[in-house]
Amino acid sequence: MEVPQDNGTPVVADLDRFHTAEAFSARAVVLVEGISDQLALEALARRGGRNLDAEGISVVPIGGSKNIGGFLDLFGPRGFGVRLAGLCDGAEETDFLIGLERAGLGSNLTRAEMERLGFYVCVADLEDELIRSLGAAAVERVVHTRGDLESFRIFQRQPAWQARTNEEQLRRFFGTHGGRKIEYAPLLVGALDLAHVPRPLDRVLDHV
Repeated sequence: MEVPQDNGTPVVADLDRFHTAEAFSARAVVLVEGISDQLALEALARRGGRNLDAEGISVVPIGGSKNIGGFLDLFGPRGFGVRLAGLCDGAEETDFLIGLERAGLGSNLTRAEMERLGFYVCVADLEDELIRSLGAAAVERVVHTRGDLESFRIFQRQPAWQARTNEEQLRRFFGTHGGRKIEYAPLLVGALDLAHVPRPLDRVLDHV
């Protein structure tokens, strides 16, 4: 099976072999689209004083929403039967809904029913959630600390992006480099006010 990384480059992986260890050791699995989502949730859990490994919780990147069905088969009621939760982007909600229904976890699921199963949807994506929660100024401080502020300023001057909001520019900036989303996900979580954690991230961890 080909599982794309966050940068869109496919890597070959055998689903069962790659994740059997997690299934045997976990009491709960959180299915997320990519590595940046995994790192964000793990960082948020640590900030909240949780040790996911000690709790028997694995956050598993599935390599894109189209792969959700195979992972639900492996970890869900027809497989290892562990407690499940998940996080996806708004544009990929339908893939998750179809996967949950095909896995026997419901039919004609609404957003509310999906959430009762432990699956939450980002309004746009992870970066959008974090940028809105932090505010553009706070995100720019993280970018500055990381040494990327000049690169961001150059990006802002590109004609296609000059008229966009700072929030839109930042979101696109994180997506312009293959590893940037992965790099910044835990950094942005580290800057969050824990009283203003994005709802999907907060709720998915609460579910497990």
